[in-house]
Order: sequence, then C-alpha cells, then structure tokens
Amino acid sequence: MARFEPAALPELLPVFYRRLFPHGAYGRWLGYGGVVKNYFQLREFSFTLRDDIYVRFQSFGSPQELERELQRTNPYKIDIGAVYSHRPNQHNTVHLGAFQPQEKELVFDIDMTDYDDVRTCCSSAEICSKCWTLMTIAVRVIDRALVEDLGMKHRLWVYSGRRGVHCWVCDDTVRKWSPALRAAAVEYLTLVKGGAETVKKVNISEPVHPFIRRSVSVVEKYFEAYALVGQDILGTPESWEKVLALVPEEHRELLRGEFPKKRDSVQRWELLKGRMERTRRMAGTGKSPVCYADWEIMLQYCFPRLDINVSKGVGHLLKSPFSVHPKTGRISVPLDLQRLDQFDPFAVPTISSLCHELDVASDDGEQEDSGETEPKRRTRDYKRTSLAPYVRVFEQFVEEMEHARRGELLRRSDLQGEF
Repeated sequence: MARFEPAALPELLPVFYRRLFPHGAYGRWLGYGGVVKNYFQLREFSFTLRDDIYVRFQSFGSPQELERELQRTNPYKIDIGAVYSHRPNQHNTVHLGAFQPQEKELVFDIDMTDYDDVRTCCSSAEICSKCWTLMTIAVRVIDRALVEDLGMKHRLWVYSGRRGVHCWVCDDTVRKWSPALRAAAVEYLTLVKGGAETVKKVNISEPVHPFIRRSVSVVEKYFEAYALVGQDILGTPESWEKVLALVPEEHRELLRGEFPKKRDSVQRWELLKGRMERTRRMAGTGKSPVCYADWEIMLQYCFPRLDINVSKGVGHLLKSPFSVHPKTGRISVPLDLQRLDQFDPFAVPTISSLCHELDVASDDGEQEDSGETEPKRRTRDYKRTSLAPYVRVFEQFVEEMEHARRGELLRRSDLQGEF
C-alpha cells in the first residue's frame, strides 16, 4: 500500500473527487428519491478546506452542483448536516428564528478514546487490532437493538477513517424525530454511566431488561478473546483489583485469595463467573441476594459508549462517508455487516494507495475508455481500485432504500384504489 504523506493531500484530492468519489450513489442517498420537493437543496453541507478553513451552511441545487463544487474546492473533510426550513446558503437572509432544522438522519458516533479507562493496548487516538474489537462489539450491539428493539430498517455503518465508527439511521419516520425522541433512543441504548471518577459504571437489578440480556449475549462471544486474552484484564494483581472493585464486597476477599492460584485471566474469570452464577441459582431459594457482577464487568469493559449530544441534536453535523481523513489518509468507508468480524481498519485504502492504483491502471484504461463519456469513465475508475467493494456496499444500501420506498408507494397506491 502506498505510504500516505499528509503534505501530498492538495495534489491527491483533485484526483479523488474527480475520479474516485461515488457521486451518483451519494446524490441518490441524500436526495431520498425526491419524495419531498427541494429536499436536497435544503440540506446543509460543511467543508473543511486547506489550512483548517471551515465553511458552514453550504447548500446546492442538485447533486451535480455539489459534485462540481467538490471538484472545485477539494475539501479536506465533508460534514453533513440537517435539512433546514430554508436553503442553508441563504440563512443570513431569513428572518431571525425562521431558519430551523427540520429533519436529519439519527446518527451515532462511537469513538475509541471513550474506552481509554478499559483498554490497555492503546490510548487516545491510537488503535490496534486488539482494541478494534470494541468497535465490532459496538456495531453488533447497537445494530441488533436498532432493528429488533426499535424497528429501524435502513442503517448505514461507516468507519470514520481513524479511530471510530458512525451510524446513519435513514428511515423516513426517524429522520423526522425531535431531539427528545433522539435523546430517548440514546438513553435506551446506554448502559455505561458516570465520568472518570465513577468506579462502577454499570448497575444491573431485577428484573433484567431483555435489552441487557441480549447485549450480554453479544458481548460474551468476544469477551474471552478480547478482554481475557487480548487485554489480559485479570493478568496482574494491579489489573484484577480494578475488576474486583466492581464485585460486591462479600465476594471480593474470597476471589482475591483464589486469584493467585490460577494460571491466567481465563481461569480467574471462570472462577469469578462461576461464583456469580451460583449466587443467581441460590437467589431462587432465598439463601443469597442475586448478583450480576460478571455481566456488569463484561458490559463495563466492552459495551458501546455513545455521545448523546451527537445523536440528539438535529442540527449537529457528522463526517460524510467517503471523506478522506487528513491525518491517516484513510477513506471513511461503509462497513459490510456480513463481513464485520473480518474488517481491518489498517487495510482500508488510503487516498495515496488509490491514486497509485489508478496510475498503475492508467495506460490500459486510457485506451479502453477513449470513446466513453466522462461520467462513465469515472464510474469505471473507482471500479479499478480497492475502493470498489466499499462503494458496492454503499450502493446496495441505497438500492435497498429505493426498493423499500417503491414498495411503500405501491402499497399506498393500492390502498387508495380500494376507496
């Protein structure tokens, strides 16, 4: 893979926006089939340009106009905002208070830095293959709940390009949700609560909500490999004391005395888990209070950590899919949930590697495409690179939304015909 040098961005971005960015599917996504007049024109975009120049409240008359502006300005970053009551680029001409966000996708932003208290391999903006499992767990837990618990259908999961993941929930009804509804959804999906000073951040009591049970079943699939082997959370007295602080006092001393006799984190966890399971069996006889400390530990170390402010604000902006991360050079690519466990953030194409792939293919491409129009050639360009499978995931997402929309229109038409 070609090495990314941030200094090369001004030279590489024009190639990216002209030959690699999936303009067609992108415009279809944000236009939502034109079911609402001027929908695309009312959408806010913001660009971060060279030298950290940040330009907000941009809007465009059509996806083609946006495409031309991307190719003209070559932004280092694209952010997508709300659909407003008036065109965002005219917000200064609108009467005070009249310019208001009307709707936007429900979004989630999950950032690895929020797990710094429970990961030992990395910190801050650093990630590695060990701690990336936390993002895999986050997607599995949240996506299951969105579909099965909240009835949502159209979810686009995207790698941020550096250290996290984003989710865009695009259902027609959800895009119209108020901040209060959005906040309620995030509250439902939140189990880890409390700041840095809070030792025990997950508390489970009877009756245990089905959401918690299902989340534990997801986390369990990854817990041994991630937490016990990868992070070795019970590997040393110092590390196991942090875990024992989450266990009720009446169990703590016994476990503290038995842990040194065990060989590793896996054996120590089996001891702790077995003791907690016995308390739950005994609770039915009234001889012991029920205890879910093992579940609470798994959730505190692995459960998704959401930023409620990102999700509840209709006017909040979020980085666009297919943005280029200016520090890593990686493309913010959609995630294929069918292959989520195989996703490797370090294998994501960078803008340097993609431009190199174009250079390698350029000679044959120029001969083959000599009689084709520019839009067709551009489509073929990204198909010649390692960006192609990610664009296909995105196109499938857009196609599924369009198919569902056509089905809903037919259903409404049939219902009207009955009267």
